[in-house]
Amino acid sequence: MYSLLFLAVTSLILSLILTPVIGDLFLHFGLVDLPDARRKLHSQPIPRVGGIAVALSFLISVVLLTTTGLKGGWLILQSSPLIWKLAPAVFIVFLIGLWDDLAHLKAWHKLIGEVGAAAAAYFAGVHVVTVGGTSFSHWWSLPLTLLWLVGCCNAVNLIDGVDGLAAGLSLVSCVSMLVAAALQHNVLLAYATVPLVGCLLGFLRYNFSPASVFLGDCGSLTIGFLLGCYGVLWSQKSATVLGMAAPLMALAIPLLDTLLAISRRFLRRQPIFGADRGHIHHRLLDLGHSPRMVAMLLCGICAVASAFSLCMSNNQLEIPVIVIFGVGTWFGVQKLGYIEFDTTRRMLIQGSFRQLISSQIALRNVESKLTAASSPDDCWNVLQEVYQEMGLCYIEMRLMGRAYSTKPSLLNGRERWHLEVPLSDSDYVLMAHEFNAMASHTIVALMPDILRRILEAKRTTFRPMGSEKLLSTAAAGN
Repeated sequence: MYSLLFLAVTSLILSLILTPVIGDLFLHFGLVDLPDARRKLHSQPIPRVGGIAVALSFLISVVLLTTTGLKGGWLILQSSPLIWKLAPAVFIVFLIGLWDDLAHLKAWHKLIGEVGAAAAAYFAGVHVVTVGGTSFSHWWSLPLTLLWLVGCCNAVNLIDGVDGLAAGLSLVSCVSMLVAAALQHNVLLAYATVPLVGCLLGFLRYNFSPASVFLGDCGSLTIGFLLGCYGVLWSQKSATVLGMAAPLMALAIPLLDTLLAISRRFLRRQPIFGADRGHIHHRLLDLGHSPRMVAMLLCGICAVASAFSLCMSNNQLEIPVIVIFGVGTWFGVQKLGYIEFDTTRRMLIQGSFRQLISSQIALRNVESKLTAASSPDDCWNVLQEVYQEMGLCYIEMRLMGRAYSTKPSLLNGRERWHLEVPLSDSDYVLMAHEFNAMASHTIVALMPDILRRILEAKRTTFRPMGSEKLLSTAAAGN
């Protein structure tokens, strides 16, 4: 008990002292985060390497404990083989973050380093072995561990967009893991989490809105990595059969934000590692909440999720807790008003995905048949086959002196729109469509490009109508 108290107080005091010192030092050298009035909303340059102060406070407090003669110091020394094995992995993540803070690494460079650090942690003994009540072999445990640790790294990093948010969420998650360690009598987890709690609490004194120092990638990536490791230690000692479910809940907000960001960017066909203003905290800011309120609101939600995670220690509450948690998460995402997910849901309900597939198949068929056509008549036959499938009420083509059209529509011009695809000065394809008529918009949108590309090329191989008449007359004269 005295050892844990020593760690908590020492790390807190060190963090309170070192954070402003590190911040002023880097401010003096101009190593700051500049506002851009879009995603970075602070009003003045702010040092972005507060993670150095957190790391030093953590390390020094643990080293000091080992010199006091307290029982906790002896336990840490006994666990030194595991610590020495895990330390290189944490150090790699810290260096990657610091490098990115100072020199801006490319996203895939960071990812490679994070995967390497996660692999080092796995071989040090951090193994995800159970998910959803299913135990995994070595071959599955390795990729799951890598996915979990890299995911936690980037989850805390991505959520670090509002003063005090990443540090506050990490503090709440860390406290829940400390409580879980006490409930499980997990001594190693307790001694690992206590100094981080003290460091984050001291750091928040300077990071909460309005912030005078930021965590930076060296802080957010390292804290996320440590929380990922702590979550695995929690699950390994957990009595619950669902293993990683409790740590997932404790880190729910950062992990959910990461999952939403990846899904949104995938649906929009945007770079997965790109930056945008679609994160949870950005949505709340756009809804009119202040940065301070956003941080407090999300930390409060994280506290509720952490309480749910602690309820998982009771096997009888596992399923009800997961159901309530899942329903609450769904309603929360709906309230954020993401257009991407609403559009996807509507498309699923209305069957638009099947329509898109059908449209792509129809376009491929038209493209292949037009390519194989050997005369203007063949091209017209292809268009006659598909124009109604496109939702068109009328189609007309002029090609190489020949004119083609379907049966004229009885609609007047104001009840339909027209689209003309020019092929040359005299050749064209004209399409008409009724307003408010059901149609495959994908076909209508992409068809003009296909027609122009293929029929323009075909014109060089087709003979004009006049030349055919001359050939037939010459043949008759002979």
